[in-house]
Amino acid sequence: MTTPTSLDTATTWPAPSSKPHRPLMPAMLRGARGRCPACGERALFDGYLTVKHSCSACGEEFHHHRADDAPPYFTILIVGHIIVSLVLAVEVAFVPPMWLHVALWVPLTIASSLVLLRPIKGAIVGLQWAFYMHGFDPDAEPEDAVMLPVGHPR
Repeated sequence: MTTPTSLDTATTWPAPSSKPHRPLMPAMLRGARGRCPACGERALFDGYLTVKHSCSACGEEFHHHRADDAPPYFTILIVGHIIVSLVLAVEVAFVPPMWLHVALWVPLTIASSLVLLRPIKGAIVGLQWAFYMHGFDPDAEPEDAVMLPVGHPR
């Protein structure tokens, strides 16, 4: 006779969600292209990095997204790896003077950061939409609700 393990008795899986599946990659690709992650019809941005309040085609609201520091973080991560690799390769291969390094890499770093920042932000908003995060879940409680301890008088 076998004894039950902690896995047999303690593991309970959450019930399947009744929400419709939102495909991750199409949502992130639409967001990266600056389109609505839900329908892909209208623009996601109202400026360079300002996310629109809602989609004028499907009505999906975007005002509650929380991209925050993720787009700059991923931009720095990607650009840093690319630029540092190129700087080291050029230094080893050609040994250029320092002024040439500055003249080449500073503008290239700034330009590539500005080019990547918007698509990365759009992809993050698409990811949040696909995973029902930060207000994209119509069944979620408002994030503004204050959590009071049990027994706290209101």
